[in-house]
Amino acid sequence: MAKVLLVDDEVKFRTSLARRLALRGFATVEVDNGEDAVKQIRADSEIDVVLLDRKMPGMSGEQALKEMKGFRPELQVIMLTGQSTFESAMETGRLEAYSYVSKPYDLDSLVTLIEGARDDKVHAMARHEIPPVQRDSIWKWLVGSHNSRPLIIGIGLLIFFSIVFMPTPDRMLTLLSTEKTGELTDPNFGYAAYRNMEVGESVAEHYSKSGKVGTITYDESGRKIVEPLAPDQAATRAKIMLAVLVIAALFWASGAVPIGITALVVGLAMYFGGVLPPDSIAQAYAKDSVIFVFGVLAISSAISKTGLDRRIGLLLLGPAKSLPRLMFLFLPLLAVACSFISEHALIAFLAPLFMMVYASSIKAAGVRQDRALAVMFVLSLSFVANAGGPGSPAAGGRNAVMLGILSDYGMAPSFGEWVMYGLPFVPVMALVIATYFYLVFRKKLQVGNLNVSTLVRHASEKIGPMNTKEYVTAVVLAILVLLWVTASDVLGMGGPAILAIVALNVLRILRWRDIAAIPWDVVALYASATALGKGLATTGAALYLADAFVSVLPDFLTSGEGLAIAASLFTGIATNFMSDGATVSALGPITIPMAKIAATSPVMVGLSTAFASSFAYMLIIGTPNNAICFALAKDPYTGEQLVRLSDFFKHGAAVLVLSFLVLWLWTFFGYWRWIGF
Repeated sequence: MAKVLLVDDEVKFRTSLARRLALRGFATVEVDNGEDAVKQIRADSEIDVVLLDRKMPGMSGEQALKEMKGFRPELQVIMLTGQSTFESAMETGRLEAYSYVSKPYDLDSLVTLIEGARDDKVHAMARHEIPPVQRDSIWKWLVGSHNSRPLIIGIGLLIFFSIVFMPTPDRMLTLLSTEKTGELTDPNFGYAAYRNMEVGESVAEHYSKSGKVGTITYDESGRKIVEPLAPDQAATRAKIMLAVLVIAALFWASGAVPIGITALVVGLAMYFGGVLPPDSIAQAYAKDSVIFVFGVLAISSAISKTGLDRRIGLLLLGPAKSLPRLMFLFLPLLAVACSFISEHALIAFLAPLFMMVYASSIKAAGVRQDRALAVMFVLSLSFVANAGGPGSPAAGGRNAVMLGILSDYGMAPSFGEWVMYGLPFVPVMALVIATYFYLVFRKKLQVGNLNVSTLVRHASEKIGPMNTKEYVTAVVLAILVLLWVTASDVLGMGGPAILAIVALNVLRILRWRDIAAIPWDVVALYASATALGKGLATTGAALYLADAFVSVLPDFLTSGEGLAIAASLFTGIATNFMSDGATVSALGPITIPMAKIAATSPVMVGLSTAFASSFAYMLIIGTPNNAICFALAKDPYTGEQLVRLSDFFKHGAAVLVLSFLVLWLWTFFGYWRWIGF
């Protein structure tokens, strides 16, 4: 039962109410003024609900409510008063009181209200990211809850220091100390910046020069001299990045701490580990893709605010008259579209639209929440967009990176050849993803018949015809998409997004308050992912990981389709922890020479590497699609996070396995054998 704090200056009323509530099984605490009430809720974190008199000597009920909410925003407060006024009711509503009850009251109704307030506390804690603490056993405390898992934190720290202080592997020292000769047999050929290295330069020396890190000494005259890092010193930085990769993946997957805190931990380790100078770390956190994620989240606010999301939904989701049509018709078409148009741009429009459909669906079904529907909507949308990556060279920067690597060998495929090898994979993979989510979730849904087309049409009709703000927003968005399609090579994806935000603000559609209210933790998360990728690539840690994988390959995976399977397997796993572009940059220079040495088509191995870099399903750092969908997947009424990191990890792992199977069976041993190389 709930623990209730009674705050009232009338002794008889307070003691009588406490006795009657105790008979109903409630634990009660009594105070007679607002000041003591504030002290009590600060001292006793187990208090769930406060029954607060509005008019008391000294601190008023409204003042006490404001103070208590400041210290414990999740606290549920029920105002009791014999002198209710419209103004006081408005004030307590503004301060987020759970309810307002006039004296005299009905006890049964009050008990029902208290129980409802306690139930709502769970949602309030989720909104304010306050983890529930289990105090009845040390094990439950260690296991904790989402965003507060002491046991996982302890395991993560143990892993981190074990990796950092373990003896440096001889192979890592060899990779970091071997000088570049320019031959394909160089063990460090797969280093991300190999092409920028000078002949005779080692990875440790190039890292010291490009990363602006080194050992500071002083000559006899006192002049500062920066000496390049020795291989063992560079190896220490590489081990730090490997350790950061492991604990970041562990924390993000388990929800041990808030995702924004994990994002800061990445930078913290890079700062104090001396991986890069402070300015370089800050630059790594502020890549164009990060600006893009921020811009999309802000623009999504404008789309929803004006009602334009409903018009877009009416246009795109008209044929989706049932859940099977949505899953098996719309999603494959979306995947094919993502092969030629930026999937990030499409997700920017569709993610808020799907959450609007979710809100309309649960309201029409008369249910408070349907988390299964939200997870199915959000994950299937994001994963299908990711699966469009192999369709054409225009699908993402990772494909451009692979074309650049293949062109160095004089064998880059044309646009049409890439489409021929990649596009048949896309709709098949989209259908597999749709089938997975349909089979897993269709019996878990609380919403019955789901006619998306009708829901979107009704939502659009409710707000009437388009107004001026919608037309203006539509024009800005059209210009934004045009710039993304035609000028992203020059302006990037982030520049046009910032331009759209400024334009929408100048046009009085998007306020600064709207921009400030976006989920910044998701922006920080994606920023830390780019910094993590840079640190792994620059220090040579990514090179060591790739080399270790290649060294354990069995013979049957070293040539032909076997080599393509091996390249795709490691790429598909690695891209969940690094950006897709960084993954292809690190692994492409290894897999392509392996193909030449093994008398296997470099185009086949290169495409298998590029295709698998689209399989970033398990963590939201893998692609902006995941980050955007996660940020917008909140309960429209309570603000609770509906789709969790664990959902991405669990279902993402299953879809990753399915992606490998489709790639290997349908592509490698299917139509690729028929097409040939």
